[in-house]
Amino acid sequence: MRYFLVAGEASGDLHASNLMAQIKEHDSDADFMFFGGDLMQAQGGVMLKHYREMAYMGLFEVIANIGKVKANFKLCKQKLLEYNPDAFILVDYPGFNLRMAEFAHEHHIKTFYYISPKIWAWKKKRAYKVKKFIDKMFVIFPFEVEFYKQFDYKVEYVGNPLIDAMRLKEKDIMPKEQFFEKYNIKKPVIALVPGSRKSEIKYILPEMLKVMPHFEQYKFIICGAPSIPKDYYKEIIGSNNVELIFDQTYTIVKHAVAAVVASGTATLETAFLNTPQVVCYKFMPLSYTVASPFIKVKYFSLVNIILNKPAVKEILQYKLDTQIIEELRSILFNDLYAERMLNDYRQIHSILGNGSASQATAKRIVEILKNNN
Repeated sequence: MRYFLVAGEASGDLHASNLMAQIKEHDSDADFMFFGGDLMQAQGGVMLKHYREMAYMGLFEVIANIGKVKANFKLCKQKLLEYNPDAFILVDYPGFNLRMAEFAHEHHIKTFYYISPKIWAWKKKRAYKVKKFIDKMFVIFPFEVEFYKQFDYKVEYVGNPLIDAMRLKEKDIMPKEQFFEKYNIKKPVIALVPGSRKSEIKYILPEMLKVMPHFEQYKFIICGAPSIPKDYYKEIIGSNNVELIFDQTYTIVKHAVAAVVASGTATLETAFLNTPQVVCYKFMPLSYTVASPFIKVKYFSLVNIILNKPAVKEILQYKLDTQIIEELRSILFNDLYAERMLNDYRQIHSILGNGSASQATAKRIVEILKNNN
């Protein structure tokens, strides 16, 4: 059968690639076309557009790139009709994917959504679009089942794909001694994880770098996102004495004594790696002004949302550097404080299970398609 997938960012590429691998296990004749990235490409099929050309975040960044956004929609619609897949599979990325779901619905193409957009955080009315245009939604957090019940829409909880992905990557985590020797590290490490989009890094990384002079007894390492050119980081880093390392994020975070993390999937990854963290986020000022009235959640980090309590410190938009400094001091110099955070991490492990989301979702998609044929 034919599968057309859309993933618009690095995390989507990761989870979609694992889903593709599992689809092939259940459908030996699976054929793929997609918007995605290198990991999806490694699974085979035709890549129409790399997510690097799609990852625009915030109202004003979208407006600034409106020509490219329209071209992406046009290409996706054209190829979707030409390919005429048995399944149209959308992975998160709601601004693009919900519009494409409507188009697919109009053309009677069976549409699945893997990893619900975070409409429970803001724009809750998007749930009506999901109900109308999505044939089956697969969610990755238990509370999302109850959220969609409010709209009389039944979804399937499949577990969290992050666990699947981390299991695959565990073998690539270097032992601490090897890691420290390879990069000539002589001090305890603090990991800086400023996100995977240029717009995030532009606003968040400078705030992280301001913290460094207050912790000279530690080595700061930036976890480089694979889709971002090294030169882009170098422009922001300037003369700061900080190391930038690509393709070793799990190793860096695993062996760090603390991490400063941009809100997103990385907060959960840091929790699974059992590294104490402080979570921060900063928007373009105008985007924050426009968006803030619509944000309807107590917490914005996935760790706190899942646990429904402030397990990790969240810092949003203003005075990031001074608050990060204060929180890092608590983590580094108060053993009870750090241990309490690690205990909360253990609860997340038990809530999200042992990981089989990709396999469960692939099995159900193939089952549904075969039963309809």
